[in-house]
Amino acid sequence: MSIRFPRPQPGREFVLTLSCPDSAGLVHAVSGYLVRNSGNILESQQFDDRLQGRFFMRVHFDVSDPNVDLDGLRYRFGPVAQAYGISWSLSDASTPTRTLIMVSKFGHCLNDLLFRRRAGALNIEIPAIVSNHREFEKLAESYNIPFHHVPVTRDTKPEAEARLLELVRELDIDLVVLARYMQILSDDLCKELDGRAINIHHSFLPSFKGARPYDQAYDRGVKLVGATAHYVTPDLDEGQIIEQDVVRVDHSLDPGQLVTVGRDVEAQVLAHAVKWHSESRVMVAGNRTVVFR
Repeated sequence: MSIRFPRPQPGREFVLTLSCPDSAGLVHAVSGYLVRNSGNILESQQFDDRLQGRFFMRVHFDVSDPNVDLDGLRYRFGPVAQAYGISWSLSDASTPTRTLIMVSKFGHCLNDLLFRRRAGALNIEIPAIVSNHREFEKLAESYNIPFHHVPVTRDTKPEAEARLLELVRELDIDLVVLARYMQILSDDLCKELDGRAINIHHSFLPSFKGARPYDQAYDRGVKLVGATAHYVTPDLDEGQIIEQDVVRVDHSLDPGQLVTVGRDVEAQVLAHAVKWHSESRVMVAGNRTVVFR
């Protein structure tokens, strides 16, 4: 039996996300805007950050008037945004997020994302896979996705990153996913991809850095194996956290078994982060994120 994932109606369903200083009347203002534009709320979530005095909201709605389109909705929300000092984004809910996936020699996260995309569980489009190795070229071909081998050495790193940015611009990429891409991005590249690049790593960091972290974890007798998905920033592995998860383990697991458990968690956590980002459920708030699951 196949699982069917409902798709938003193109040109009829939209997602509005916003953040602004908290004040009275915000929800009323947004609701009034929707009513004036034949909008019907399908899902609405909000968060009032009292410590920071800031308000966050995500609204998924449809419109009944066939003459209402995305450009018109954006134009008519302008005065509302100006009145309340709102930072906002409004998009067609059906439009897939154009996603470039980067990978090195570990393919579990790549495999998982490709399968979820084919099954319809992720509303993303994958115009390219980029790797500094050729291990997954055949896998990319099996999904009819162009594969770009961009080798990286200390001497060729600037050229490799320039090629990546070239692909991002040529393919009109919305999101770059580091699916166990084992290269550190330069500060300049991180800034260029600010807010649109997601990385995954095991949650042993910063306790177990360097090579063979699961062997280090075994030697220390860890009781939890986990993973963290976060936005990429110039501060290595310190970007805003989107999702984390852990699995309890015990003394009976050897290093190889810990790796297996860890990879399962990494794949699931990364998939959640990609899904939520592609559905405009993640809002960056300084060093933190607000995630409307």
